[in-house]
Amino acid sequence: MNSSEQEQVRQDFSRLVNMTATELKKWLGTKESEEAGQHKEGGESTGHASGRHIVHILQSKKADLSEDDFTHMQKVNGYIHRHLAQRPSGDIQESRWRHSLMNWGHDPLKQ
Repeated sequence: MNSSEQEQVRQDFSRLVNMTATELKKWLGTKESEEAGQHKEGGESTGHASGRHIVHILQSKKADLSEDDFTHMQKVNGYIHRHLAQRPSGDIQESRWRHSLMNWGHDPLKQ
């Protein structure tokens, strides 16, 4: 990924991930966070693991981001875009849909 592509990925990530590192870290410690998403063989969900990587990215300086971090940011951007398009009808406050998005650093109720 060249520097122009990295900058675009970083900008999209900054726009889509609307939770701070502190907010996300606190959220990841909740029961609701641990229950959301797809779990592999009873272990940690993909989104929960992603959230931990997102916290790392949010706490890193731009110059310290690795190629793996940029690849993960691309994955996060794609997931959030796809998941937002699947918004359920009705109240989403306590929905698994919202909780899953929050594991990926995006709270759809946050302005």
